[in-house]
Amino acid sequence: MPERIVVPFGPQHPVLPEPIHLDLVLEDETVVEAVPSIGYIHRGLEQLVQKREFPEYVYVAERICGICSFMHALCYCQGVEHIMGIEVPDRARYLRTIWSECSRLHSHLLWLGLFADSMGFENLFMRSWQLRESVLDVLEDTTGGRVIQGTCKIGGVRRDIEPEKLGEMHRALDSFEEKCRDLTDVFLNDETVKYRLRGLGVVGKDAAYALGAVGPTVRASGVRVDLRETGYAAYGDLDFRPVVETTGDCYARCAVRAGELFTSIDLIRQAIDAMPDGPLDVKVKGMPDGEYFSRVEQPRGEVVHYLRGNGTKHLVRSRIRTPTLANIPMLVKMLPGAQLADVPVVVLSIDPCISCTER
Repeated sequence: MPERIVVPFGPQHPVLPEPIHLDLVLEDETVVEAVPSIGYIHRGLEQLVQKREFPEYVYVAERICGICSFMHALCYCQGVEHIMGIEVPDRARYLRTIWSECSRLHSHLLWLGLFADSMGFENLFMRSWQLRESVLDVLEDTTGGRVIQGTCKIGGVRRDIEPEKLGEMHRALDSFEEKCRDLTDVFLNDETVKYRLRGLGVVGKDAAYALGAVGPTVRASGVRVDLRETGYAAYGDLDFRPVVETTGDCYARCAVRAGELFTSIDLIRQAIDAMPDGPLDVKVKGMPDGEYFSRVEQPRGEVVHYLRGNGTKHLVRSRIRTPTLANIPMLVKMLPGAQLADVPVVVLSIDPCISCTER
């Protein structure tokens, strides 16, 4: 019988963009068990909700994670708006949608690059991040920030996008989409990539659903769950269908994220075409008194902000459930049976964000 050994994977590792920590139980080179450990970078951000006034906490929420920054702010603002009965102007809803999808584009392109790096495909890594730079340039041009946007506020948004700039963005989408197709063609059709990814880290539809996975991780196993279909922000006004794959392996998780690039491009086009006129925000009166579970679809999946107020300027409670936390049980299911050399690829396939998870 092969001898079992325990190999620590992370929190520091050349492949990992995030300090995830796993203890891998191996028999020879095969993983038989994976034991996750969290809490390495805990920052205590939820406690700050009792020390910062509720409009100020938006700035804390969007610093939970740099990549999902805008969507954390959006989720928090939506929660407070529901508690206080605030109706956001239509133009603000559409701008929130555009910035959300730009955030999804730059997150997925960042992930595609890191995923290529985990396979040793350095040229593909550079091409992915080169495309991501063009998205960050748009975010910087329209919000003032490349990673932390700071445009979402309770009651609306802080900045507008002028019609000329919207037209420029719309025209630029054609060439950007063509470049994305060239990039994703390599990820989906290159024989080396397919050989490395197909049949690796397989989790079926029933198991993925039972484990509570979210986002592209669960949609790659055939479960159609995407909160954009609930119609928050302006998604209810736009034509949208989630990207779903059925094989449940690393290749399928890559295919879902590749497909979502074009979904995001289409949603941005639709939002620009249908952009309404009107104010950007409404005046916020009173204090939040009540509780609400606010949910949005981040690039990695569903994020939940539970908020509770008692009629004062400080919320009583803020509790956040991030998509990576929901996907870690799925990761633990994927790893047994994989070779040690394939562990970085499997781990990266869920797009882990430990900054979000541990806060």
